[in-house]
Amino acid sequence: MSMLKQFILFAEYNQLMNERILSASARLSDEELNKDNNAFFKSVLGTLNHVLVGDIIWLKRFSKNLSSRKVLSYLSKLERPESLNTILFNDLDSLKNERVKIDEIIVQWVNGLSETDLKECITYRDMVGDSYNKPYSSLISHLFLHQVHHRGQATTLLSQYGEDFGETDLIEIISECGA
Repeated sequence: MSMLKQFILFAEYNQLMNERILSASARLSDEELNKDNNAFFKSVLGTLNHVLVGDIIWLKRFSKNLSSRKVLSYLSKLERPESLNTILFNDLDSLKNERVKIDEIIVQWVNGLSETDLKECITYRDMVGDSYNKPYSSLISHLFLHQVHHRGQATTLLSQYGEDFGETDLIEIISECGA
């Protein structure tokens, strides 16, 4: 499987898992969603906000790439979050609306990339202003792995409330050979 096809699979997987985590989170009360459970981003809602913050930061960086400008134009217009623990949305419904929109953009964006795009390097500045120039494909991998990592934290928090998130393995959506 080419790297590009792998990214398309990851985009579809992330969209599905984000839908599921939002559905599971919707079964919690506002108090449970916001309770500080001593997690790195404190609460379920704090963790879900962080995943969105990370996506916005990276997609804004990617939107400067010529091949990604059009499809990521929505992200280029958003303000850059002030910090990694910025709470963009204080309620799950508002977060869900933005998450669904950005997940669809991610799917469209990845489907529009080419193998040539993946060979490029991206220059960007981190949150403190340090400059880096790294392979685009590695940074796209980071985007997806960041989501997986923090969704894992959120599913742990959900399980503490008795919410069974269900299947989380990528294998669920990998096609059979020849299919």
